[in-house]
Amino acid sequence: MSEKAATSIRSFIAAHGGAAKAVLQPVGLRGVRITLVGADGIMGDEMVDSMADAQAVVEAVPELTTSDWDRDLVATATPAPGHVQKMAGWSGRGL
Repeated sequence: MSEKAATSIRSFIAAHGGAAKAVLQPVGLRGVRITLVGADGIMGDEMVDSMADAQAVVEAVPELTTSDWDRDLVATATPAPGHVQKMAGWSGRGL
């Protein structure tokens, strides 16, 4: 398990309502992206090497539960200001 990812996720949870949902998304050779949606709706993410690592992180953090991108989670998610442009890369900056 990635203790660095678990520590970072615990900090995120503490800052965003005391609980979070995690969507585990494989991203090829890079590993697995753990997309977080805090209880307050703010989004964050962490990368780990494998699905086994991602599941171990979820098990190690009691305030974190897994989810899918269902209607309720999407409705809860509130990207922070500037998040959309950051995720869009060069196209979001009008280049």
